[in-house]
Amino acid sequence: MSITASQVAELRASTGAGLMDCKKALEATGGDLAAAKDYLRKKGIAIAQKKSARETKEGAVAVALSEDRRTAAIVRLACETDFVARNEQFQTLVGQLARQVLARGASDVPQQALAEGKGTVAELITQAIATTGENLQFVEAARIEAPAGAIGGYVHSNAKIGVLVAVKAEGALAQEMPAADKLTALARDIAMHVAASQVSAIRPDEVPAEVMQHEKDILAAQAKESGKPAEIIEKMVQGRLNKYLKDITLLSQPFVKNPEQTIEQLLAEQGKALGAKLSVERYVKFAF
Repeated sequence: MSITASQVAELRASTGAGLMDCKKALEATGGDLAAAKDYLRKKGIAIAQKKSARETKEGAVAVALSEDRRTAAIVRLACETDFVARNEQFQTLVGQLARQVLARGASDVPQQALAEGKGTVAELITQAIATTGENLQFVEAARIEAPAGAIGGYVHSNAKIGVLVAVKAEGALAQEMPAADKLTALARDIAMHVAASQVSAIRPDEVPAEVMQHEKDILAAQAKESGKPAEIIEKMVQGRLNKYLKDITLLSQPFVKNPEQTIEQLLAEQGKALGAKLSVERYVKFAF
């Protein structure tokens, strides 16, 4: 049976597979469009198995927020090359996965039934492997909530970094409009700050004890090289440790959009304007 160009084009439009793959599928199924689609899906599984050992060092991050901005999701999907990571189809897939996690949660994501369409997330990714010709790997996902505040999301222009920030508001005014919109905008600004900064914790008391001890040991070794008395060395170490904490904790960092103001001061200022006490409850940062 002769396969026409229009048949190939129709199959390609409905599946996104390559021209030669579409032609082979139609030839193998006698021109039956539905059977050819199934053929391509099965072929995608075979391709996925062959490519599963390839390294996936590139990829993209996407976020999705609920309409009320009190629930949000973030996902990280890996691929082999930056060319595919920047591809519109790949970006659309990552966005769909973010909405999937928003709808169904962050547990066992590959095994979840699709919220948009039929099949599972794993099957969706397998089909995308056949289309892109690269190994794709679902890396991680998170979903967070802010029942007493709002969540802001930020994805850097290259989609290599994505951040969610949940801001809690204590005070009735903060739950009303347009205060909620302002909370979301504030959370997004802080998410942008986290994307551009090295943040290890929100507050100093959240830095793990082992991290603090490790840094203290290094600072102590450096200070001993000065040859100064032990009591002076102890003060030097404590001073440097305090500076280290300021550098890595969110609240004490200078706000990227206004370095004259710390994140803690920003929250206090915005909270006063809204008639509420504001605090950052959680952040999630994914990056390639």
